[in-house]
Amino acid sequence: MHLDNWGLKAKKLGYRSRAVFKLEEIVEKTKALKGCKNVLDIGAAPGGWSQFIRHRIKEANVYALDILDIDPIDGVKFHKIRIEDIDSTKEIFELKGTFHLVISDLAPNLTGISVIDESNIYELNDITLNVAVEYLDKSKGVFIIKTFQNSMLKKLKTKMKGLFDDVQIFKPAASKKQSAEIYLYGAFKE
Repeated sequence: MHLDNWGLKAKKLGYRSRAVFKLEEIVEKTKALKGCKNVLDIGAAPGGWSQFIRHRIKEANVYALDILDIDPIDGVKFHKIRIEDIDSTKEIFELKGTFHLVISDLAPNLTGISVIDESNIYELNDITLNVAVEYLDKSKGVFIIKTFQNSMLKKLKTKMKGLFDDVQIFKPAASKKQSAEIYLYGAFKE
């Protein structure tokens, strides 16, 4: 496997994936980690984002979920579940409305058929957005989600603008230039 500069940097720093630098750029620009205590990482595998959060905020309570296994991370409580089943996890459910940060690097398996892929991406983004809004602290919660530039992006951004006080789009430097991935940021303001 060929590692680019971001991949090499991640390996050198002990991170599980180059994706940590995408999240790092967004949280640096938005100050999303300020006062952050409870964090929910949706679609956490391989665990790089949870690892980054724990590295940055030692006292953060990080809850990660994915249908794929992840190797244990100190201070991260991992649940092997689908996002649709999040309410069945008592430990997370009891914290509903108290999360300061919900992050999602979740993506569906792609078929290569754009109309199907775009629909699947939107559906997964929509489910994730709905969960984030339910679980976030409405006075200062922040949501960061990976999505893709496609015909459904405007619909997702419009929905987020109706829910959050501040919505921004990011294309971090660590994202491959040819990649259609893009990140949406939504924040509640006091």
